[in-house]
Amino acid sequence: MNIRRVFVAGAAGAIGRRLTPILVANGFEVAGTTRSPEKADQLERQGVEPFVLDVFDRVALKDVVADFAPDIVIHQLTDLPANLDPQQMRIAIARNARIRRDGTRNLVAAALSAGVRRIIAQSIAWGYVPGPEPHVETDPLDLGAAEPRLITIGGVAALEDAVMGAPGIEALVLRYGHLYGPGTGADASSNEKLSVHVDAAAHAAFLAVSMGAPGIYNVAEQDVAVTSEKARRDLNWTPAYRLAHDPALSGKVEVTNATSGATR
Repeated sequence: MNIRRVFVAGAAGAIGRRLTPILVANGFEVAGTTRSPEKADQLERQGVEPFVLDVFDRVALKDVVADFAPDIVIHQLTDLPANLDPQQMRIAIARNARIRRDGTRNLVAAALSAGVRRIIAQSIAWGYVPGPEPHVETDPLDLGAAEPRLITIGGVAALEDAVMGAPGIEALVLRYGHLYGPGTGADASSNEKLSVHVDAAAHAAFLAVSMGAPGIYNVAEQDVAVTSEKARRDLNWTPAYRLAHDPALSGKVEVTNATSGATR
């Protein structure tokens, strides 16, 4: 598959801002969405064609995706407060579920209309029904959970159903562990059973552009709460991946393998 053009919805988010420089550095033409003109300027400086829009504006989203005509759409949309402020999280949970439900539906419709080949979507790895661990991707989601967890799981299920059910499109869902690292509000892992560095999460999305069969992939550092064996095997993913510099500050994209210390 000759992939040249990638559309990243949520390009200025925690994962998106680490992902887009990797794509650009590897020769892809990249467009990205944000709701902030200020963040759009930053995307443009990184070589990304920015679009300031609201994913709930179905017509505008459809037009933008059609005009850019991407081969791949990457869904990194969330609606969460800075640093996951606990005082704002209860309200944010409902907003985030809405973007996963309604925003994803609009994004998938726009991708279908534009003839997109593949969709890669961000999901979560802590949505499984409680049971024996580590969870594998075929384990069921916890749709019988109590509120407010059910709001989150319902949004995740709607996102995954919309993406995986898109006719004629190769769909890959990445179920991420709890993020830490630059832009996440957590400098170190806060969950020893289920975490992933934001750079390794971004790299999983990059690898999924051209690797991996359609399906669902757990993406977490430790094979404790979930196993990421499938992502390691089929995407050649490693949790050791790191950007050596912050591309937003340095304009550089260098990669450090956290295990060996080698830069490439």
